[in-house]
Amino acid sequence: MTTEGAGEIVRLHHLQLAIPAGSEDACRRFWGDTLGLVEVEKPPALAARGGCWFRGGGLEVHLGVEQDFSPARKAHPGFLVTDLPALAARIEALGIPVTWDADFPGFSRFHSADPFGNRLEFLESLLDEESRG
Repeated sequence: MTTEGAGEIVRLHHLQLAIPAGSEDACRRFWGDTLGLVEVEKPPALAARGGCWFRGGGLEVHLGVEQDFSPARKAHPGFLVTDLPALAARIEALGIPVTWDADFPGFSRFHSADPFGNRLEFLESLLDEESRG
């Protein structure tokens, strides 16, 4: 029996991070203004729950209100980006620390957090950089 193509995962559609109630404006500043993602209108039934959604780079980030919010300090999404130093500067300009880490071969990367403390990883391929220069 073959399962090729049946129930196969084809790509990541979205990831969801928890946020505290009433923090949508801070999400818009961080995910929209700082990271450059575009806000997506939530379906009405889901909009009533709060939170907001953003799209960019072929995926969506869903930010959902969690009543007993606690930030994810270990689990995290890893975003592949271009011009990693420029992004780090934009995040640091918000007063959010950036921690550079050279332990992932083939990539330049740093860890940071959203305004609520959820851990985020940003990477840029060193191979892409070498092929451009």
